[in-house]
Amino acid sequence: MSSFIDLVKTRRSVRTFDGNGVSPEVLEDLKSFAKEITNPYGVQSIRFEFLDREKNDLSSPVLSGEKCYVSAVCSKEDHVEDAYGYSFQKLLMKAHELGLGTVWIGGTMPRDKFEAASHLAEGEFMPCMSPLGVTAKKMAIKETLMRKGVKADTRLKFEELFYVRDFSTPMTEQYAKENGLFDDLEAVRFAPSAVNKQPWRIVVDGKKAHFYEKHDKGFLTPDYDLQKIDLGIALYNFETQMTTELRDPVLTVEDPQISTPDDVDYIATYTI
Repeated sequence: MSSFIDLVKTRRSVRTFDGNGVSPEVLEDLKSFAKEITNPYGVQSIRFEFLDREKNDLSSPVLSGEKCYVSAVCSKEDHVEDAYGYSFQKLLMKAHELGLGTVWIGGTMPRDKFEAASHLAEGEFMPCMSPLGVTAKKMAIKETLMRKGVKADTRLKFEELFYVRDFSTPMTEQYAKENGLFDDLEAVRFAPSAVNKQPWRIVVDGKKAHFYEKHDKGFLTPDYDLQKIDLGIALYNFETQMTTELRDPVLTVEDPQISTPDDVDYIATYTI
């Protein structure tokens, strides 16, 4: 069985599938797993809908060969975006562990069709969906071009993402290794994000890891902030890697009042 950090590093966004769909057994495993997903904020409104392409007449211009999807639906409440990213990432990492390809999609889809198929109730919204399927042996040309466009295989350096005590002291990989944080922060660094913007910033101060959002233009909608969802993905990866190391990270929301750069906002803190 692969370690969590290996699963994080071997996962990639998949947009070209083999056309065979998902076996009923694997799909049933995922559905059962989805029902048990919780998040550290205690947000209750998140639910998952598994959607058949043909039955619901669904598609996306950036995908090929997919036969089914999973969407995640939620309602407006405190910390819902962070909890949403955390919960959906948990499901998609389980799909990867089961041998399926996935990709976070927040825009390149006929949203009205996916929302109708997801049976949105009053006050609910559906920020993202993902296809589910076996990865094709060869990428479609449009996928290759898309990955090149967002530099999908590159990540910002440790010193650009992580800091010690405050934002004036960038963290080196050596510091992370010496303080037993390297794999935990690598799990964040390799996390997926909208257009690969990697909006997470972390300040480590003693036994506290403070998470921040670095805002980019174009990711806010009237209902949600896509980059806050990205932060939820980062929270899940960090916490899960720590847990696999038999550590017990605890999430709180208590702004440490560290001076931040422009367009950077506090999200949450793990006591580690």
